[in-house]
Parts: sequence; structure tokens; C-alpha cells
Amino acid sequence: MGKKGKRDKKGKGAEKTLAKMEKKVSRRAKKEEEDLEALIAEFQSLDAKKTQVIESSCPPPSPRLNCSLCAHPERDELILFGGEYFNGQKTYLYNDLYIYHIRKNSWAKLDIPNPPPRRCAHQAAVVPTAGGQLWIFGGEFASPNGEQFYHYKDLWVLHLATKTWEQIKAPGGPSGRSGHRMVVCKRQLIVFGGFHESARDFIYYNDVYTFNLDSFTWSKLAPAGMGPAPRSGCQMTPTPEGNIIIYGGYSKQRIKKDVDKGTLHTDMFLLKAEGTGKEEDRWSWSRLSPSGVKPSPRSGFAVAAAPNNRCLLFGGVHDEEEEESLEGDFFNDIYFYDIGKNRWFPAQIKGPKSERRKRRRGRQAEAEAAGGEELQLPPAQGPLEIVKELVAEDGTVMTIKQVIPGAAEDKDRSGSEEEEEEEEEGALGQPVEPCPRSSAMVAVKHGVLYVYGGMFEVGDRQVTLSDLHSIDLHRMEQWKVLLEMDPKTQEWLEESESDEEEDEDVEGAEGGEEEEEESSEEESEDEEGEQQHPAVQPGEAQAQYLARTEQYWLGLARSHMGPEAKDKKVLKVAHAMAKTFYEDPI
Repeated sequence: MGKKGKRDKKGKGAEKTLAKMEKKVSRRAKKEEEDLEALIAEFQSLDAKKTQVIESSCPPPSPRLNCSLCAHPERDELILFGGEYFNGQKTYLYNDLYIYHIRKNSWAKLDIPNPPPRRCAHQAAVVPTAGGQLWIFGGEFASPNGEQFYHYKDLWVLHLATKTWEQIKAPGGPSGRSGHRMVVCKRQLIVFGGFHESARDFIYYNDVYTFNLDSFTWSKLAPAGMGPAPRSGCQMTPTPEGNIIIYGGYSKQRIKKDVDKGTLHTDMFLLKAEGTGKEEDRWSWSRLSPSGVKPSPRSGFAVAAAPNNRCLLFGGVHDEEEEESLEGDFFNDIYFYDIGKNRWFPAQIKGPKSERRKRRRGRQAEAEAAGGEELQLPPAQGPLEIVKELVAEDGTVMTIKQVIPGAAEDKDRSGSEEEEEEEEEGALGQPVEPCPRSSAMVAVKHGVLYVYGGMFEVGDRQVTLSDLHSIDLHRMEQWKVLLEMDPKTQEWLEESESDEEEDEDVEGAEGGEEEEEESSEEESEDEEGEQQHPAVQPGEAQAQYLARTEQYWLGLARSHMGPEAKDKKVLKVAHAMAKTFYEDPI
């Protein structure tokens, strides 16, 4: 009784502290949000000028982060909405809607009157009702300089059959937030966690709300038991029984004035519905202790439902926080969580069947030639680290590190030196594996995982991706590149160059793509005049620089020529591609 009483008292104390912090953040954020509301209203007046639905074929979306990507419940399509883009000086917000046609491998832009305001870090979920619905809740709007934030608490639905937006105004919902999670579970939208941030304060949440898709009403849950600590960016998965699983996430605390400490959560919880079928379901939290191999601690990972009663986790970043710097290790691995067995395990890419068959035949031929003699097997190939260099239009070199795990079948491969060399070359030329990244957008359709965009960092520079990859989760043979990243779309402006007028800031926050492209061309011309190749340091040997960049072009050439192409031809093509790309080759 004593321990339970202490826990209850501690829980009530934490609730009071959270309530005080929420009031404090709310007061300080009110002025900021009032300033931004006027800006948002101006953008909405521009959107109100749209009077008809227009669907048109278009190039792929411009690079962006924290948008939503969902699979259409009835068609072979992916739906992308919103997002943000930061070029080092300005923050661009979007509320455009794109459709990716899976079979055609093509994009279309869908202009629909009266859309939700521009936002990022929102949540979206689809339901198959009435030809399909896309539900969107929350998210944030940022000022062009990224110093003021407006957190939404609105709820929208896109009726996919009629192509109309509708705002659902229902009282009693969650407070304004971003970084939360939302899933559909038995005719309910369930929202958990997130954060609210102002210029000086922030607060993280661990509350749970449900929205009934039949009665259109919000309810705040009060689950029994000890639940997760406040957090954002966690994994949230519904189970077939109508329960909810929470894993991981990120939060930060202020340890002293102007000093915050981040926490990567690795715990796991089950939110269980008890008394299903009654008017008021009771819910309770319990801690899960899964078996298997859990993902390494990270934030910024992407999650999706997977076949065979599983969910998956892709990518992310582990930040090493020091006093004056922040270094991140980015990931491109996949982990599965088996809901029924309560077990984590890493995904294994098997490789194409033709390649596996060729290796088996090679081993059989060697065994026959050996006349039954016992072969000396080499040790299993361990993880292989590959470094690729990507060069942006301004000459900046971006280093991409990849770790390719040794294949499981390497344990029984033959000792042929020629085969060993071919496998190593195949690994080095691995062209289709997404580079390590965080904040990628993922969706699963017909058992195929689609990974769009994300970001990684090179020093102080943020690289926002816009590539698209896919992999069949049933076969797990190999990644496919559906859209490669164009280095020319990368733009980064140093902070010292930022001296913008207010009207230019408004254009930046509006997220207009034409304005962004024009400013990109002007800034890139200015930067080229100052320094042709800023990434090459005076003390760096030319040969060393060439060796680092050559790996990127070798991988690109190998992807176009195939794994069976001879090395000399691949090298020749790689040099030709690099020479064509650089106006002034190094």
C-alpha cells in the first residue's frame, strides 16, 4: 500500500507540474500565435481564390520534410500533403496535395478549393469510408526565420471520392501540437503525445484523445496504470484486438537557463481497451518487454504497418549531444516488430533470385571440381561501410555513409576468390539502397514499402531529400529506385548572407515553388562567383578528394550498367558521367 500510495502521489504531482508548464507556455506563445494568425489568414485568403478542382501531371514534389504520405485505401496511389523546407535562411511551408500513381510511376498535383492552412509535422490517416477519406490533425506553422511557431489543433477530412476538403469543428479535442501520433483503430482516430513550442519554452505531452468517426466527437482518455513519459515522434501501432502499442520517441528537458537536454526513449507500452462494446470503454497502460533484437536508440524514425501482423521502423538518427555541437549518426535499416509474438528483429535483404541462383551454381561447380575434398571456407563477411560523396550544384560535397550488413547466406558460401571479389563489388556497387536518413515519409501498399525523402546533415548543412524507393516486404529481395535525388535541387544559404526584406519573408513562408526556384538561381550564381568548390579545403590533396567523390559515380554507373558489367567499363562510364556533370571537373 505504501509503494502504491507514493506512486499515486508522484503521479498527481507530475500532473500538477505539467498543468503549470502548459499554462506558462500557453501565455508566452499567445503573442507569437497572434502575430502568425494574421499571416496564416492572409495565405488562406489566397487559397480561397481557388474555385475548382484541377488535377494535372507534374514533376515530383520539391524537397520537403515533415509532410504526410498515405496509401489510398482503394486505388494504387500514394497521397502526399504539406511539409516544410529550410534552405539555411528561410523556412518554406506547404499545403499542396500530390498524388503518386504507383503503376505509372508518375506524379500529379491536385488543387482543391479551401484546403487546410500550410503546415508541417501534422498527422494523417486514411479510412475506407465512402470511397476513402484522408483525416489530418494538428501540425505547426513557422515564421520565415524559424523563430516563431503556431501549433494547430484543427481537424480536417479530404473526401477522396468527391475531392473536397472539409473542416470538422468538434469541441473537446487535443490542444495545439506537432510531432504527435495518430492512428485509426476501430472507427476511432486515436491521438497520443506531441509537443508545443514557443520562442522560449516548450512542453511535451503524453495524453490520449479519441475521435469517434461515427458521432464526430472528441473524448480524452484517462487510462489506468503508469503510462509513457511525455514524448513526440514515437511509434504508434494499432493491434487487431483494438489496442495501441507505443515505442520510443524523443523529448527534452531544460536543465538550466538556455540549456536543454534531449532524451531518446526506448521503452514500450501497451494501451489496452477493456470492456469493448460498452458505451464508455476503459483503457489501461502496461509496460511491454519485447524479445529479439530491438532497434538501436534513435529519433526521427519512420513507421508503418507491415504484412503478417507486423509493423516496421525505418531509418532515424542518433545525435551525440556535446556542449557546443551536435553530431548525428543516420540510419537506413529496417526493423520489424511482430505484434503477436512481441518480438523485434532486423530485416535482411536477400538479394535478387538470379544472383542467389548464380552463387549456388558456382558453389556446386567448385564442389564437383574439388572431387569431394573439403573446401576451406573464408570467414563470414561482416558489415561493410561505404562512403559516397554527393556534390550539390554549388560544389558542396555531402558525405553519405552506408553500412551494408553481411548477408545471412554468406556463412555457407564457397572459398572461390573470384566469387568473393564479385560479391564485394556487388556490395560496393549497391545502387538502390536508400542512403541513411531521418524524418523519411513511408507508406505501405499491397505489401510494398515506399520511402520518400527525409534528411541528413553535413556539418551545419541540412540536406533535404526528394528521392523515392520501394521494397517488397514479402520477398525482401532488393530495393528499387523509383526516383533519384537530383543534386541540383539542393540549395543552402549561409546565415551570414541572410538580410531579407519583410515582403520576401512572406513569400518564403508562403511556400511558393516559383519564388523558391528564382531565389535559388540568384543565390547559386552569387555563391559560384565567390567560391567554385567550397568543400575542397586548401590542405586537402587533390587525389584524396577524387578518391572520395569517385565512389559516388562508380555506384551510379553500376546502377545503370548492372552488376555483371566489367569493372573497366564501369569506371570509364563513371568518369564520363562525372565529367559531364561538372562544368569544371576537378
